[in-house]
Amino acid sequence: MEKTLGIISGKWKTVILWYLCSGKKRYGELKHSIMGVSEKMLIQSLRELESDGLISRKAYNEIPPKVEYSMTKKGKSLSPALALLDKWGKKNL
Repeated sequence: MEKTLGIISGKWKTVILWYLCSGKKRYGELKHSIMGVSEKMLIQSLRELESDGLISRKAYNEIPPKVEYSMTKKGKSLSPALALLDKWGKKNL
């Protein structure tokens, strides 16, 4: 449990993962959807999630620059747990 929470803990990581459960998102979409996250924290969280193999980052060579984030197979395996957390929150908060 400690290792798992070490990977997904933090104020923004689970929120980022939750938004990516519904499909690929561009950086701007994530920034707009997640209220209160600073640019620094969003970038840091995305890099950590990518480093841990939960999300992938795809950069397109075009102008303006386009970057998409999506969940990896490993990240998608967290979707049922995230759905349970969402359900619990809606019921109890």
